[in-house]
Amino acid sequence: MEKTIIFILILLIGTPFLIPLFIEKLDVPLIYQLTNIDLNKITLFYNPKFLIIDYSKDGSEKNEFKKYQIDRLKGIIALAYLSIGEAENYRYYWKDDWYNNPPEWLDGENKNWPGNYKVKYWDKEWKNIIFDYLDKIISQGFKGVYIDLVDSYVYWANNGYNIKITANRMIDFIVEIADYARKKNPDFLIIPQNGEEIIEYDNGRYLNVISGIGIESLFYTKLKKNKEKYIDHRLKYILKIKNSGKPVLVTDYIYNPKNINKEKIMDFINLCNQYGFYGYPANKNQRLNDISDALKFFKNK
Repeated sequence: MEKTIIFILILLIGTPFLIPLFIEKLDVPLIYQLTNIDLNKITLFYNPKFLIIDYSKDGSEKNEFKKYQIDRLKGIIALAYLSIGEAENYRYYWKDDWYNNPPEWLDGENKNWPGNYKVKYWDKEWKNIIFDYLDKIISQGFKGVYIDLVDSYVYWANNGYNIKITANRMIDFIVEIADYARKKNPDFLIIPQNGEEIIEYDNGRYLNVISGIGIESLFYTKLKKNKEKYIDHRLKYILKIKNSGKPVLVTDYIYNPKNINKEKIMDFINLCNQYGFYGYPANKNQRLNDISDALKFFKNK
């Protein structure tokens, strides 16, 4: 018996292309990872319905994914992360002279996320940067974009602007992004993250153009269960989007590698199942720089 096991191990080491035949992939609703991305690892061990990743392995233009790599994600809805409310100083479009001589549309640095700077997203120059970014993403073969910082309309409302104006400017921008992308790929998905309350200012255009919504920290804020009043308030808007036939992707940061709380993870999974959401129990550090080992609990759902 021992000789047989040793022989099999030698065979596998000698022929690594056979290893996938001995691995049972884990079906999971969602994986959300923005750095240290290893597509081979993801497809070897997991079969996610949705996969949210950066357009690049590490955010740089040098290491952007090639079309053949994205094309290999068969059966997976691959979405590229795209921040439209902040400029990121590690992106290809960033110019070093912006530190001392910023364009009119570039605002202050986000204290919580160094290297990220608020932008006046309604500015034509910024919009053109995003459209150029979209060209890259579309050419890579992504099925859509996962749009972050939609809730920037609230930031500007808190900094001297009328919230009805900032909300409608954001809706305008989302519609423009959808129109631009779908002229090149009619099936291109537009999934914003958070900012669900914007539908209070929507006349139907926003709800009609988006393909779904991504939500963070809905049931848990890190390791603490949110109050029912908070959850219900957000669900009022989220369920309106879901009931229009669009998927809801939920990422709660509840996995602590040093102190795994299975009860909380299973509660999150069960709540997502209850509402028909696609859930991802992410690492509590919120960096999205790994694949959460909490995915193993989907075996027990």
